[in-house]
This record gives sequence, structure tokens and C-alpha cells, in this order.
Amino acid sequence: VQLVESGGGLVQPGGSLRLSCAASGVSFKSYVMSWYRQAPGKERELVAAIWSAGGNTDYGDSVKGRFTISTDNAKNMVYLQMNSLNPEDTAVYSCNARRSTHYWGQGTQVTVSS
Repeated sequence: VQLVESGGGLVQPGGSLRLSCAASGVSFKSYVMSWYRQAPGKERELVAAIWSAGGNTDYGDSVKGRFTISTDNAKNMVYLQMNSLNPEDTAVYSCNARRSTHYWGQGTQVTVSS
């Protein structure tokens, strides 16, 4: 299993970013694909999850209504569309694949600042 994130960067408050995760060695039909984030000095938290090849999703309370997780099953890609970003969203965002074991990508930094 290999997960490679991209799309992070610096964005102003109120702006948007789309993160991408290129997944190899996984089937979206049998893995739960998730985005997690960890800010300095804070615990890692679940941002969003998607399973059953995109048929089901779940979100952390702090991002509901602002973030959207999706998959492109043909390309084996997982996306996280992030809108209305605020400084509290600043963190390293990591792609995760889970079945019986957790697999992690290297993470991508998202910084929300003016």
C-alpha cells in the first residue's frame, strides 16, 4: 500500500484548497479511506472518512459543511475539498487507508494565514 498526498500550501482565511491522495495497493470497495490532521501541540484528529467505494462518508464536527471527501475510483484517488478555511484548520493533513491495518501517507502541510 502506498499513499501520496499533494495539494497543501498557504491560503488566506476564507479560501479553499483541494488535497489529493494517490492510493495504490488498495481497493476502495474494501478499505476505509480517511483524512486526518495534526496541528502542533494537538492530538491527531479525524477530518473525514469515506467507504464502500464512495457510498458512505463521515466528517469531524469541526469541518462539517465546509469540507467534502470524495474518490475517483477509476484513478484510485481520494480528494478533500476544503472551503471556508480558517486559521484553526492549519495542520499537517495525512491520507489513511484502513482495513485490518492502518496505512499512512507522508502528510501535506496546510497553513491558513493572512
